[in-house]
Amino acid sequence: MTHREHFTFASLPVSPWRNGGGETREIISYPPGKSDFDWRISIATIAKDGPFSAFPGIDRSITLLSGEGVHLQALPDIDHALDTCGVPFSFSGDIALSARLLGGVTTDFNVMTRRTVCAARVSATGESLRISHEKGGVVYVICGEWQMPDGVVLGAGEGFVWSAPHAENHDAEDFTVTAKHAEGLLLWAAVTQ
Repeated sequence: MTHREHFTFASLPVSPWRNGGGETREIISYPPGKSDFDWRISIATIAKDGPFSAFPGIDRSITLLSGEGVHLQALPDIDHALDTCGVPFSFSGDIALSARLLGGVTTDFNVMTRRTVCAARVSATGESLRISHEKGGVVYVICGEWQMPDGVVLGAGEGFVWSAPHAENHDAEDFTVTAKHAEGLLLWAAVTQ
């Protein structure tokens, strides 16, 4: 079974944005130590209106975790209100977006994949979920309590991350994350071939 590493929002390293508009907490960048990542998953805090940097060759997904959300715009291609918690929005990193806060500060779950190497599938659920290891991924609790197969219970702001080369990961066992309460919301980002 592929090793899963537990993390909490508070334990993630914080990197302030150069433009002062927010900060990023990186969950994983793979392969480790490479600036030209194959895939990267993080949580961003957006504190003020401003641009999103363009990432040529990268596909992106952003999911609102908390706050009133942001309006993302790059006309004529994108005009989207990211205002519902747990609903992913995918777009090309080739496009430089502008983000306008719809209220106060927001936190957002971000997935970036190099399209010539891999892809990502991001989904949210309020019910128990069977997780396949794929190439790597992250399970993150937005709200409620969720039980892992080893008995560990995750609360809001906690998650697990894993990665492995595809050959090693091929035989990794699927596992089920079980909702302990009806009001829970769990986010799963799966990195695939």
